[in-house]
Amino acid sequence: MTAGDAGAFGKILRNRRKELGYTQSYVSQVTGMSVSFLSDLENGKETAELGKALYLAGLLGLDVDLKEREKR
Repeated sequence: MTAGDAGAFGKILRNRRKELGYTQSYVSQVTGMSVSFLSDLENGKETAELGKALYLAGLLGLDVDLKEREKR
């Protein structure tokens, strides 16, 4: 699945977390990230905390593949 914006990225994280059977509270305990941060991220709130977002994606077993778009 491709995430083209913060909302799509958050939806992918939420879906994967739920697939794994994790609650936001559990992920918060494991990562030290606040539940409010996790909720904001999953709801597509734009944030400057890219490092945390990428860490969480990796923790949930997701690859973040950045590639240059083809010029049209």
